[in-house]
Amino acid sequence: MADPSSYRPRPGEIPDSPGVYRFRDEHRRVIYVGKAKSLRQRLANYFQDLANLHPRTRSMVTTAASVEWTVVSTEVEALQLEYSWIKEYDPRFNVKYRDDKSYPYLAVTMNEEFPRVQVMRGHKKKGVRYFGPYAHAWAIRDTVDLMLRVFPVRTCSAGVFKNAARTGRPCLLGYIGKCSAPCVGRITPEDHGDLADEFCDFMAGRTGTYLRRLEKQMTEAAEEMEYERAARLRDDIGALKKAMEKNAVVLADATDADLIAVAEDELEAAVQIFHVRGGRVRGQRGWVTDKVEEITTGALVEHALQQLYGEETGDAVPREVLVPALPEPAEPVQEWLTGRRGSNVSLRIPQRGDKRALMETVQRNAQQSLALHKTKRASDLTTRSRALEEIAEALGLDSAPLRIECYDVSHLQGDDVVASMVVFEDGLQRKGEYRRFQIKGFAGQDDVRSMHEVITRRFRRYLAEKERTGEWAEADGAQDAPADGAPPADGPKDDDGRPRKFAYPPQLVVVDGGRPQVTAARRALDELGIDDIAVCGLAKRLEEVWVPDEDDPVILPRTSEGLYLLQRVRDEAHRFAIAYQRVKRSKRFRSSPLDDVPGLGETRKQALIRHFGSMKKLRTATVEQIQEVPGIGRKTAETIAVALARAVPAAPAVNTATGEIIEDGEPDTTGGSPERPVTAGAPDERRGQET
Repeated sequence: MADPSSYRPRPGEIPDSPGVYRFRDEHRRVIYVGKAKSLRQRLANYFQDLANLHPRTRSMVTTAASVEWTVVSTEVEALQLEYSWIKEYDPRFNVKYRDDKSYPYLAVTMNEEFPRVQVMRGHKKKGVRYFGPYAHAWAIRDTVDLMLRVFPVRTCSAGVFKNAARTGRPCLLGYIGKCSAPCVGRITPEDHGDLADEFCDFMAGRTGTYLRRLEKQMTEAAEEMEYERAARLRDDIGALKKAMEKNAVVLADATDADLIAVAEDELEAAVQIFHVRGGRVRGQRGWVTDKVEEITTGALVEHALQQLYGEETGDAVPREVLVPALPEPAEPVQEWLTGRRGSNVSLRIPQRGDKRALMETVQRNAQQSLALHKTKRASDLTTRSRALEEIAEALGLDSAPLRIECYDVSHLQGDDVVASMVVFEDGLQRKGEYRRFQIKGFAGQDDVRSMHEVITRRFRRYLAEKERTGEWAEADGAQDAPADGAPPADGPKDDDGRPRKFAYPPQLVVVDGGRPQVTAARRALDELGIDDIAVCGLAKRLEEVWVPDEDDPVILPRTSEGLYLLQRVRDEAHRFAIAYQRVKRSKRFRSSPLDDVPGLGETRKQALIRHFGSMKKLRTATVEQIQEVPGIGRKTAETIAVALARAVPAAPAVNTATGEIIEDGEPDTTGGSPERPVTAGAPDERRGQET
């Protein structure tokens, strides 16, 4: 590990002007490239106290052994040079595009005597018109196959073309009418060039002229009773319309724009791009990015723009580029894009209308892309095994932690304090073994005490089970069973076949938090005499891994599969805790006087409300009227009447949208709510049971 002070430039050496800088390691390999409006101010940020640096930045400056820079005239030049150096050196600490594949384009080789329609990848060539990119090559071939009925342009390779010219026989497409057969002289080079121009015009969105012309020809053929020709023209029109349907209009006024969306978490980001030409979505592409440097959404957008347009010129750069966040500053990037296009380019965030709605669609695609990537990554056995091995190595464990339990505490300003326990076995979720806890030992907000209480309660039951049977035993209390619908846990069973709860101890306990929470969890285990379970904490702000009795955290590389797994475990515990806390809070907000009636369950509460229609009418009912409800006896009716008489009616509730007074402000005791359902989140958030 290098000391940044050993290669820090002397004061006054760094110029106060725009430029691009490179950090190199001891082997002279470039590990990071960056640009700055002021090189002096930017580089000074890297040579401050290491404790003040972000872990990713700290890792970079301690890996580097030297820094060098190049002065440029403007920020636009800095942007161009930064892109060139990133492409040349592929620095390890810059943003990495994991899916940096070459996307296919529909290309028309207008630079040839007989232009050819084909699928092309890679660098663009001069004199070739490109349409796309498309997500898949088969999508291009499907579109071309439909259009060749109307525009029979050459699609064969040079070898096939020369062989047909030599033999005087066209290929199969020439015989079935999907090629004008210029190889055997059926069409002149000039006419074939005009046909290719029409093909390009149609692909560029100028479709109305050709459809109207074909419809006119079809009508004339029908009037002249040339029905076979009219039928062919009808089929041609259908083929063109089908090709157009593949690219439905999404923006009016024949808009040319690219829409870029970003979905991200602490470790990765997914970038999705929709290419809109002539108001139609012509192509889609995307990347998954490792965030190996500290980076904002605006900076991610800037990197995506460099990736998209770094080698593009002219019409390949659209008039509008719509993004979720602007780079900082945005003016040099917009000026750079304008230079690439040769005319003005608008770089902005859509605020309303069709463009905003389409941007939301692109954003959903980005989120799904990131979720799919994470699912594939988590389901890979080799990756999970490597993650567990990395965790064991980082924490100094004797073996990989096959069972990991993670705990998180959630509350709303000290109210409804709850905690969650999630279980991962072999790197996969075991939702049937999730548990939820109410904090009972004290009132108020204290995350450290809450963590101590939860760990104590969970492992006290584990010890009680061992003591009762000598090894495993049932946990006390029926409340520890999984929620309805959760799959039964595998493992030891009671005599009645039910799985024993809290039967397995984890090899690793993870807590959401830093040193205080880790210390509390370790103290709880020590008080119970448990010394064979490892403990660590994952602090969300800097993704630091804290272990007991250590002054400094363990810093796992940002590309570490072990860190990725710990983050997934922590985030799942956080999600599960918040879901439970929201349920508790919503139940408290929907409390009613009927809750205080002993022995009155939800079924009979709902029956009362259905019978009387509202709490207001129930409050004015007599004991005899209440007794008319099925299942309500005389004694229960009297208890209900007394409870309602003692309760003070709530203030009238007002619908803020309409100003309407909601009937007496009485809470809904039927389990419904006009604002949100009882259960927050997806169905799997209901799993786990309160303990």
